[in-house]
This record gives sequence, structure tokens and C-alpha cells, in this order.
Amino acid sequence: MDVGDEDSVSRGVTEILEQEGLLDAVVCNAGFGIFGSVEEVSIDDAQAQFDTNFFGVLRVLRAVLPGMREARAGRVILVGSLAGRAPIPFQAHYSASKAAIEALALALHNEVRSFGVRVTLIEPGDINTPFNEAMTWVTSPESSAYGQQLQNCEDVIREALPNAPPPEIVALAIARALATRRPRVRYAVGPDSRLVPIGTRLLPDWLSLSLIRQHFKLG
Repeated sequence: MDVGDEDSVSRGVTEILEQEGLLDAVVCNAGFGIFGSVEEVSIDDAQAQFDTNFFGVLRVLRAVLPGMREARAGRVILVGSLAGRAPIPFQAHYSASKAAIEALALALHNEVRSFGVRVTLIEPGDINTPFNEAMTWVTSPESSAYGQQLQNCEDVIREALPNAPPPEIVALAIARALATRRPRVRYAVGPDSRLVPIGTRLLPDWLSLSLIRQHFKLG
């Protein structure tokens, strides 16, 4: 299905229900990234980012939740990102969309719990996937005032992903959340899965932001 098209989502879910009679679980994983400064990324690009990463999830949820509520059972897995908790410079729009997914997951968890539906948030860090190939990299003009910072940040991102763990570790976390009797509300996954949650919880904002600047070589 195309999560950006409500008719496509409706057809996809209807087809599954006609074949199986029941939907036990849904994993909302569709998403992509855009790269550029908050100042220079166009509103159209920002809206496209949210249309897939956030509203795409909403379209799927609206299609599957009625059946799960009636069955009083179901698992909902929303794939967010640790970038929702530690926003990435020049990927503010992607990070914001994942922060929105975090809020959505936690609110939905409380809304549907009494109906027997369990909601889990999966938060990967860097994972070695073709994510960079799908990234919209060119959103700032060549004369951007952020030129060197943009380049430094892009270099760090492009160098990090090939050295990251494989996607199987995320798949295993999803499988665990689907199979266990009492799934956790969230699973952080990947090399930053300990550092980011602890850092954002214990460190003052100025220090967390300073560490992020150093990591992405922003001076």
C-alpha cells in the first residue's frame, strides 16, 4: 500500500481482512528523510516529510484500529527513531516527525489499552540500510550560509551508516514486541540505544546539544 494515499491504505487493509478475517498486528515502518536547514527547506518538502512519516502512520492506524478494538486484541508497532529524542542537525524535519511518532505512540497506548490492544514504540539509532539512498539531500541553495556545516554534517551521516548494525536487530526487536506476552512500551535499538536515552534523561539540555554539535562537527 501507499501510506500517502488513503484509498490505497483502505484497499490494502480491506484485502487482508477479506483473506484472513482478522488483523493480529500492524507494523508502521514507512518513512524517509530530508536533509537541510530549518531556514531553507521548503514548506512543500517539510509537508511531504510529515505526510509520509506521520500522517502515513495515522492513515494506517485509522484503518486497522476499529477491527482490533472489536476483537479486543491486537499489536501495534510504530517505528520511531532515537532522533526523536536527540534531534539531528539539518535533519530537523525528520527528527520532528519521529518525535511526533513518539507522542502518538504513548498517547495511543493509553487510549486503546482497555480494548486489549497493545502499542509499542521501536526507536532505532543508526542502522545499515539504504536510508541514505532514499534521502532528499539537496534542499538548500549552493550559496547557503550553512555551507560548511551542512557538508560536515552530511559527511558524518554518510560515513556512519555503512558501519552501523544490520536491520536484523530492529526486526528482532519488532518480533520480540509482537511475540511476548507483555511487550514493553518502547524498545531502543542500535549502538546509541543506551547512550541517547540516558543522556537525554540525565544531562542538561545545553550539554546534550553540545555533544550533538561535536558529533556532527559543527564547532
